[in-house]
Amino acid sequence: MARAKVLRVLVLTMGYACVAIGLFHVLLGNASIPGAESAGATIDSLGRFFGAIFAGYGLAWLWAARQSPIPAAAVRVLTGVFLLGALGRLLSLAVDGWPHGFQVALGVLELVLSPLLFWLADAEERAAGVTRPVTRQEAPPSP
Repeated sequence: MARAKVLRVLVLTMGYACVAIGLFHVLLGNASIPGAESAGATIDSLGRFFGAIFAGYGLAWLWAARQSPIPAAAVRVLTGVFLLGALGRLLSLAVDGWPHGFQVALGVLELVLSPLLFWLADAEERAAGVTRPVTRQEAPPSP
């Protein structure tokens, strides 16, 4: 039962944090990115656009948190997107070098939280006794 509680807290936290961060970027533009204050109008526009997308991503986490039980499939998809972002940071590191220290800390957080969220994804479904339906490929052969 403890795993289910941790999952719920993490899903809610992800949702609220992503909405807040996304709106922060929409409202502040380049000023919301350490070291990017003078990046120009194109990067400002891009950052504000992605801020709105990130706020929507947070709303998807909050939608998942409102379900009972929290759907494991939704957690896995949302966590996959989160992990893809972390992998993008690693690619950027390999191509362009080390970013601002705050961005490094965020990347570490993303790389640590992703496996935890994948591990916890079905915690509420398990606690509620929800079983995944057998798909056609998994069904035993008929006699």
